[in-house]
Amino acid sequence: MPTAREALLNAALTALAHLPWSGIRMVDVASTAGVSRQTLYNEFGSKDGLARALVRREADAYLYGVDRLLLQERAAGGAEQLVAVAEWTVGEARARPLLRALLTGCWGERLPAPGAVRPPSRSGVPAQRRADAGHPAPAELAVAVRDRSLAALEQGARSRTKEEAAELALRCELAVRLALSCVVAPAPEGVGRLVRTALSGPGSRAAGR
Repeated sequence: MPTAREALLNAALTALAHLPWSGIRMVDVASTAGVSRQTLYNEFGSKDGLARALVRREADAYLYGVDRLLLQERAAGGAEQLVAVAEWTVGEARARPLLRALLTGCWGERLPAPGAVRPPSRSGVPAQRRADAGHPAPAELAVAVRDRSLAALEQGARSRTKEEAAELALRCELAVRLALSCVVAPAPEGVGRLVRTALSGPGSRAAGR
């Protein structure tokens, strides 16, 4: 059973599928979640706080999904792990407007575009203090996915030379950047084919090990 905080975030996300953020009322979010409006304010402090928490959860869910896929595809090999992450990223961004905004930095009028709290949050809720610190920028998410991909591909692999390690990091970065480009401008042939082609060039053995 979800906590009150999760129920409120779920209610806000559901409302966002039908209404612009400016049209969503706190009282309606609380009612849908089955909690009091005071509970909502205790958790998030304000509507802006709720927006920051919603966006922070979306970023966390995306990175968790990346970790899960990298582990799930481990047996398939390095290149296929990167392909899986790229294809999943493009598909999820298409279905989740908040994730698309996080990955591209393009926040439409229907979406919340919350900034970090200034001065630092005084919330008594640890999860809200983290949300109030702000959401990751697109470049930060790209780096996070690259680093997670690189760490996953290095697990259990033989030792590499400095040149091979640098080449592998570059290929992880390339896969991420191709996925982001396809989020902005979908490729008719699909991102998976693009990533496989990019990783099949010179140095591809480093990505496959």
